[in-house]
Amino acid sequence: MTSFARGLVFAVAAASLGAACAPAAPPAPPLDLVVTNARIIDGTGAPSRTGAVGIANGHITDVADAAGAAALAARATRVIDAKGRALSPGFIDMHSHSDMPLVTDGNAPSKIRQGVTTEVIGESGSIAPQPSPTENQPWTDFAGYFGLLEKQGISVNLISYVGLGTARELVIGNDNRPPTADELKKMQDVVTASLQQGAAGVSTGLIYPPNAFATVEELIELSKPAAALGGRYASHLRHDGKKLREGIGEAIAIGEGAKIPVHVFHIKVTGQANFGRMKEVIEMVEAAHARGVKLTADQYPYVASSTSLTATLPQWVMDGGPDKMVARLKDKATRARVRRDMQDPNAEWDNRYQSAGTWANVQLASIGRTRGVATTTEDANRQYEGMRVEDAAKKAKKDPFDFVFDLLVDTRGSVGCVYFIMSEDDVKLAMKQPWVAVGSDGSALSIEGPLRSGVPHPRNFGTFPRVLGKYVRDEKVIPLEEAIRKMTSLPAATLNLPDRGTIAAGKWADLVLFDPATVEDKATFENPFQYPVGIDTVIVNGKVVLDEGTHTGTRS
Repeated sequence: MTSFARGLVFAVAAASLGAACAPAAPPAPPLDLVVTNARIIDGTGAPSRTGAVGIANGHITDVADAAGAAALAARATRVIDAKGRALSPGFIDMHSHSDMPLVTDGNAPSKIRQGVTTEVIGESGSIAPQPSPTENQPWTDFAGYFGLLEKQGISVNLISYVGLGTARELVIGNDNRPPTADELKKMQDVVTASLQQGAAGVSTGLIYPPNAFATVEELIELSKPAAALGGRYASHLRHDGKKLREGIGEAIAIGEGAKIPVHVFHIKVTGQANFGRMKEVIEMVEAAHARGVKLTADQYPYVASSTSLTATLPQWVMDGGPDKMVARLKDKATRARVRRDMQDPNAEWDNRYQSAGTWANVQLASIGRTRGVATTTEDANRQYEGMRVEDAAKKAKKDPFDFVFDLLVDTRGSVGCVYFIMSEDDVKLAMKQPWVAVGSDGSALSIEGPLRSGVPHPRNFGTFPRVLGKYVRDEKVIPLEEAIRKMTSLPAATLNLPDRGTIAAGKWADLVLFDPATVEDKATFENPFQYPVGIDTVIVNGKVVLDEGTHTGTRS
């Protein structure tokens, strides 16, 4: 044997011995949960694929194809067999009013059962700050509010804006006047403090006094502190009817003036005379995009909106607050003037009565339910909940306008309504836009207990399954993968949440397991207190909150 051959033999032997002595590779770490046999829709808009997802310590650790599913399952404490159902990221509700409902019941029943794992609250009138704590709201700022929810626990993730209507009321009150320089500075300080405590930006509701009294210049100045801290400006537009171009133009102007991203709540076109004008809104937004304005929007998939009955009143009636409104409506001459203004087709303000066209298109949803303690008058008026104003007025043997004015006096304006004011074609056209996400504009309610009251808009229970069932599966307005993107990665990117919104290793494990063939909203305008079907399991931060249709009570 040559020296080279002997060296080769020794080298092979040494290598074999080394391999035999080398420590075995450590076993893969255990997993808390694995979902197998899933049709994975990852939230990016990409085509779905079959596979499995592993979860540990609240995060997604592995995304495997079908061949790797068995190995993942072998490491899991619990395995959920999807049986071919769709698995998507958790849905992000871009426009919610669960501010107080989450204090009442942190389980968020109507949202969890829609697949919602993150809610965005704080439109115009945010939950904080407030001048002093109350029995029902024992906090003064966002630190106190968020701290209370963390102590009680909630089943959904939560984000809030600070409402510029709240800031204005805190500093100026309900008066219709411009702020002084000192007052403007105080409002800016409110914004800065709120963002430092975790608020995600500023928001407006420009049909609601006192926010409605703010000028574009004021709103730009109040948005600048949010821009400096990486927040955004979100708005319920001042106009979405006859003057809709001015409404969207104002939002764009604020974005450009404050150099801040803009988000439009529930983008829509209202009033039969304006049906078909959604294309004008889209053209304006796309032109703004071309100029570098960052603008997104959300929508709910219904032809009816919902807001206060006071939205039918001229804004001067609300100047000074509820007490002055009541005094004006009690005065016979002033009441006649209010009626004339409401019926004026050339009114300069967005008039929900004009949008509806008739009292037959206005449904009474809740009467006197936001004041804490019901009065005998409010109890008597609640017989009209669920009725159209026209029918309720006939039952009361009153002229519809007088019925409305009397009701607002009795409740100090605490009347919620549903307004049938939009067209299906405009809803569908908005839904097709890649920059329009999904937002319910609803609250986390329940079919029983304290969170069941009145006859609210069905969007509280049906928004997300309605998109997936009616508009994706049945009417094929948009593909399923695109609908999921609008509910997940689009809002996550809008909200600067890089660790949510898609199914990928390292992301927080917010997931929804649903059946595309059966998912459907059940809530109706006549009977809204019905949970959807077809959304079976919901996981929030790696914990199972909805388990094959049963809420586990987990607040993760």
